[in-house]
Amino acid sequence: MKLGKFELNTPVFLAPMAGVTDKAFRETARSIGARYVSTEMISDKALTFLNPRTLSMLDLEGEETPRIVQIFGSEPDIMVKAACLAVEHKADIIDINMGCPAPKIVKNGEGSALLQDLNLAQRIAEAVVKAVSIPVTVKMRLGWNKGELVAPELAQSLEAVGIQMVTVHGRTREQYYSGHSDAAGIRRVKEAVGIPVIANGDILTPQNAKELLEQTGCDGVMIGRGALGNPWILTRTARYLRDGVLEPEPTLGERIKIAQEHFDRLLCYKGERIGLNEMRKHAVWYIKGVRGAAQLRDHIMQTKTPEEMKAVFSHILRENV
Repeated sequence: MKLGKFELNTPVFLAPMAGVTDKAFRETARSIGARYVSTEMISDKALTFLNPRTLSMLDLEGEETPRIVQIFGSEPDIMVKAACLAVEHKADIIDINMGCPAPKIVKNGEGSALLQDLNLAQRIAEAVVKAVSIPVTVKMRLGWNKGELVAPELAQSLEAVGIQMVTVHGRTREQYYSGHSDAAGIRRVKEAVGIPVIANGDILTPQNAKELLEQTGCDGVMIGRGALGNPWILTRTARYLRDGVLEPEPTLGERIKIAQEHFDRLLCYKGERIGLNEMRKHAVWYIKGVRGAAQLRDHIMQTKTPEEMKAVFSHILRENV
């Protein structure tokens, strides 16, 4: 599989996740071997208004390639401006979000709302492809609801205007994150186009990923919620798909070490107040399954300084190792 100048051998992508896949998380995932990571989804309008917080989401300085930036919007000309800004900030790949189900996104005609207007979706994709010299990809869902499974048709129209890869989450917008991902629906998209198709949805283990590839015939997988507090799933899945080797789960010591490094990055990039606030949710994910996790969650949520958060990590190690 080739995407622009990049050779991708059964790639395992980290899904763009709002409030999760910031620079600190991307660098943390890469520090343990992940390669294909993306920014959070970034608003085209906020970018073109040069909103400082939004521009900080586009900070790719020092990051390894490929640097993947996901943008969302509903107006072709503004999406073009946002894509060009991403290129100026050294993006290697632009991904267009056509799948986010969040109400505040959908009400603006963005994200999965585009599944209801395939003509507009195609015009946005075509405009961005023509405006930049790097690969443009799209992430979508199967359709708005089970009666409108438009993903194969949309994928064909996107391929026609130069989109080089599509990722398909096997749910409709109506499902949100309920029910199960539909592998057969993803397979129909794969069968409809000649460009690479990446399968997404319900991948919580390397075995899930292998099964989904077998069911869909796709070229790779994308993992979202399965990576929360567990960035190792990306490298363990890549190894399992490549060599058939199922590496062991990380030890508690390894998990806490990476959590601490992640926290240090958050403090560096976002400062003490925001860094601590954001680390609370990540810390809860990192300690999933630890003895006394419920009580530890309370301690984590009550931390008021970086020192208190680090003390919780030290306590976990003392009590569980």
